[in-house]
Amino acid sequence: MAEVSQEVKEFMKSSIVTDYTKDIQQYNLGPLWEAIPEIMNHTPKPHAEAYLWSDELIKKKMAEAAQIFTPERGGERRAIYFQNPGLTYRKPWGWASTTQTIYAAVQMLQPGEKAPSHRHSQSALRFISEGTGAYTIVQGERIFMEEGDFLITPKNLWHGHEHVGTEPMMWMDALDIPTIYSIGGTFFEPYADGLQQPDIPDNFTEKRYRGGMVRPVGDDKYTVAPLANYKWDRTVEGIKGLMEFDPDPHHGFAVEYINPSTGKSANPTLGTRMQHLPKDFHTKALRHTHSTVYHVHKGSGYSVINGVRFDWKKGDYFVVPNWAWYEHVASQDTYLFSVNDIPIMDRFELEQQQAYDSNNGHQTITGEFKAAFR
Repeated sequence: MAEVSQEVKEFMKSSIVTDYTKDIQQYNLGPLWEAIPEIMNHTPKPHAEAYLWSDELIKKKMAEAAQIFTPERGGERRAIYFQNPGLTYRKPWGWASTTQTIYAAVQMLQPGEKAPSHRHSQSALRFISEGTGAYTIVQGERIFMEEGDFLITPKNLWHGHEHVGTEPMMWMDALDIPTIYSIGGTFFEPYADGLQQPDIPDNFTEKRYRGGMVRPVGDDKYTVAPLANYKWDRTVEGIKGLMEFDPDPHHGFAVEYINPSTGKSANPTLGTRMQHLPKDFHTKALRHTHSTVYHVHKGSGYSVINGVRFDWKKGDYFVVPNWAWYEHVASQDTYLFSVNDIPIMDRFELEQQQAYDSNNGHQTITGEFKAAFR
């Protein structure tokens, strides 16, 4: 809105205005003339805050959860989600919001455990942070998971998990729960027979797309999940190819997981990337409309988010909210997995980005974030 005069400001604070506002509010009506300056900002002002959850905190609380909750005792998914402190006012349960639009969590499956199949109107994805020996079964396909793998489960597909290995396994979950809840589109259905049984060969989609940038004939038509598992070694190979050239000043060496039948994001509503930052690489700062949740898969370093330094290392998770200035610095060779809401922003044609022009693209550090249990 245009700048208002002092006379108008004083009038808006007068009793004739405030009394009238109170009067209409009792009838569940609202005064746009007062609301519009706060709900139609010049630039995005998300309630989500920049935050970091340490690996030490996650490991401690997940070990405690493993002693309390099992799939048989009501813990259908032993998952602890990252609740953004700026969004706790959302009821119920903060909408499980890690950003304005994204839910992110850590899930653990112990050897011998089964997580029963279900389906829902939210799209899901997984990034395997530790362990091996478990599989997820999606629409009758068992997909065996290994550290560094990225898997998708788009909306309304049956999916469950079983651990047939010997060591605990942990992964990152991300879904569009806050988005779907906010628009009233939530549906959930448990599978009647517990864990769905396989009816097609194991790792079927992965084998069909083993050729990389060649796809099976007949897959030119849109399929929601033609490739269910993006293997770590092939992701690294893609990044190595980029490393023969100069890094992107804002992202280093980064790749995006895509749907091979469309070329768009692998998950319809959530974007995903793997980013390699060589030791001592310092990205230039930028900001954009979309929000991002990062998981430090390998390495260590720090990020500066709106002037505040966030130190991170392997196993940590951190959030960059919408329209927040940020830059990364790698103390070691680093791999960052990230989830963003670019597909949502693109649907509404809202995505914008802006580079930080001052100080050769680097912010001045004005504070430091202290993570719990570090």
